[in-house]
Amino acid sequence: MSSSTKAVRTEAGRGAEGAAIRLEGAAARRGPRRIWSGVDLRIGQGEFVAVLGPNGAGKSTLLDVVLGLLPLSEGGASVLGAPPGAARGGIGYLPQRRSFDAATRIRGRELVRLGLDGARWGFPLPPRLSAAARRANRRVEEMIELVGASAYAARPIGELSGGEQQRLLIAQALVREPRLLLLDEPLDSLDLPNQAAVAGLVERICESQGVTVLLVAHDVNPILPYLDRVVYFAEGRGIEGAPREVIDGATLSRLYGAPVEVLEASDGRLVVVGTPEPPAHQDCHHAEAEGEGR
Repeated sequence: MSSSTKAVRTEAGRGAEGAAIRLEGAAARRGPRRIWSGVDLRIGQGEFVAVLGPNGAGKSTLLDVVLGLLPLSEGGASVLGAPPGAARGGIGYLPQRRSFDAATRIRGRELVRLGLDGARWGFPLPPRLSAAARRANRRVEEMIELVGASAYAARPIGELSGGEQQRLLIAQALVREPRLLLLDEPLDSLDLPNQAAVAGLVERICESQGVTVLLVAHDVNPILPYLDRVVYFAEGRGIEGAPREVIDGATLSRLYGAPVEVLEASDGRLVVVGTPEPPAHQDCHHAEAEGEGR
C-alpha cells in the first residue's frame, strides 16, 4: 500500500467516529513494580500499529490492559468506545506463538472453527440440520480463504509449516468478526519470507476488513512498510506516532535519556544503536525474559 493510501486510512480511523483504543495519563503496575506511566495513546479504527521496545518494557502489558485483564493503576482507558473488558467480545486475540507437536491431528479447518465454538460443550449440529451451523461453516471458509490457507486447511495442523500454522491461527482469531485484533509476536520463530508474508496478510486484513491491528514485535523491519503507527515503550514510558517519527535517533534518545542512533541500511532496514535491545535486532523471547514486566 502506498504511503498516501495509508495516510488516508489513518486519518479516517482517527476521525469523528473515535479511536479504537485510547489511553490518557495511563499507568500500569504488576504487584509493586511500575511497568509504565504517563502514557497517552490514540489508535484509530482500521490502523495497523506495532508495539515495540526492549524486553521488560511492557509491550504485552499493554495487551493485558486492552483486554481488561490488568486494571490501570492511574489514568483512563477506552477500548472500542467502552471500558477495557467490556469490549472483549469485539476483540480477536492471538497469544504468543504456540508450538504444535508434529503428531497433532486436529485439522486446520477444525482449528479455525474452535474460534467460534471452542468454549462450548458437545458437538455442533450437522450443517444439514442447522442454519447456524451452515452460517458458521461459511464464516470459517471465508476466513480460511482470506488468509490464503485453503490449499492446506484439510491437513493436520502438526504437518504444516510455521507460516501455514500462523495463517490458520490468525483465521481463528478473525472468525468471530472482531473489530480489534491483538497479535502477540506472531512473527516470532518464522523465517524472513514468512515474516514478510504474514505482515502483508495483516495489512490486507486492515484494509479489507476494517479491523484495527495491534501487533507486538521484536523486529520492526518485516512490518515497517505496512505500518500506520508505532507505540514504543522504554524506561517506564511510552510514545506513539508515525513509524519514522518514533524510530528516530532524537526521539529515542529522549525516551531512553541516552544517546541513540538510528541507521538505515541500503535495503531500507533500520538498525537502532545504543539501546539495551534495539527493536530491529532483539532475539530473546519476551515470555521468558520479560516475566511479570511483559
